[in-house]
Amino acid sequence: MIAKLILQTFIWFGLMGTLLFLSAGTLHWPAAWAYLVLMVGLSLSLGVALSRRDPGLMKERLSPPIQKNQTAADKVLLSVLLLAIFGWQALIGLDFRFGWSAVPVWVQVIGALVLLVGIWLCYLTMLENSFAAPVVKIQDERGQHVISTGPYAYVRHPMYAGAILFFAGTALLLGSWWGLASVVVFIVLLAMRTFIEEKTLRAGLRGYEDYASNVRYRLIPLVW
Repeated sequence: MIAKLILQTFIWFGLMGTLLFLSAGTLHWPAAWAYLVLMVGLSLSLGVALSRRDPGLMKERLSPPIQKNQTAADKVLLSVLLLAIFGWQALIGLDFRFGWSAVPVWVQVIGALVLLVGIWLCYLTMLENSFAAPVVKIQDERGQHVISTGPYAYVRHPMYAGAILFFAGTALLLGSWWGLASVVVFIVLLAMRTFIEEKTLRAGLRGYEDYASNVRYRLIPLVW
């Protein structure tokens, strides 16, 4: 499992680095190097910790993004989301190449902090929920049940909330106002995915209906 984690981490962020640097037209981009080193380090360290604490969840997290028992709607939306991520990375690289944005260093530092908060929220969610698979499905074979503690006591989809912070922080760290503006696309896609996920959970997970009635907000407490 650790070998698979290492391989997938370097493949994923190798692809991200290729998109960023090719679209930027240069390797001389300190913020991009800092981002990639940070993400590889966190992915490996947190991944190893999670694999030791919850190997069942880690096995799910390392599974393919498209699976046969995944809902059809989620297959389509997740494919669109992955394509949007690739396009977004290329846009940020083009922004750097042509100098469309002028982001102060102190804002980039804030971006790094926002990114870290997003990762922390995602990791906290996985520590609380052993069934936080990357695809929408009911894990009957693992005895899936409703999780209502930790961040789930405040919002029904804390992982998506963390992802939004991650996207926003990444754009700021890489110095792209256009990348930040494009985060609205991910907000819309993730909001759509909450409807797909909740339809599946309400139909197939006992107790989810009551949980959703008690925790009213999907992504942001007191907002939505």
